[in-house]
Amino acid sequence: MVKQPRRVYLDVCALCRPFDDQSHIRVRLETEAVQLILSHVRAENLAMIISSVHDVEIAAIDDTAERIRLQVMLEQIGLRVAVDTSQTRQRAEALVQQGLGPADAAHLAWAEQAGCDFVTCDDRLLRQCRRIKPGVWFGTPITFCDKEDLR
Repeated sequence: MVKQPRRVYLDVCALCRPFDDQSHIRVRLETEAVQLILSHVRAENLAMIISSVHDVEIAAIDDTAERIRLQVMLEQIGLRVAVDTSQTRQRAEALVQQGLGPADAAHLAWAEQAGCDFVTCDDRLLRQCRRIKPGVWFGTPITFCDKEDLR
């Protein structure tokens, strides 16, 4: 029996980390961690699950080069999985009622429905996740790499 690769869901904040100002050490470390995760996705050791939420948020990025690079990357290495959109929408609405922003709630609901580890660089969202205790593991790119012992 072939083992399926572990599923990971990176929100747009994490996917955009390599495009952020790299003058801060935290940003550089998170960028390295995102790139390590993506290298494992390309090697098919991990499956990066993507959703329509990614499409909407990335389409709104003003920087044309960044937007196109992200769209191409998601098309090349992202995996779209079927989820019950009605349940996902209901869960996202419940998460909004618990204080999450609509996009964050939609990302987290998708990750939960698809059974993925959830990776973000957004400190506020991480605090909210600690408070609401979602049904999936969540953390930063660095903590994900550490947890998965990625090299």
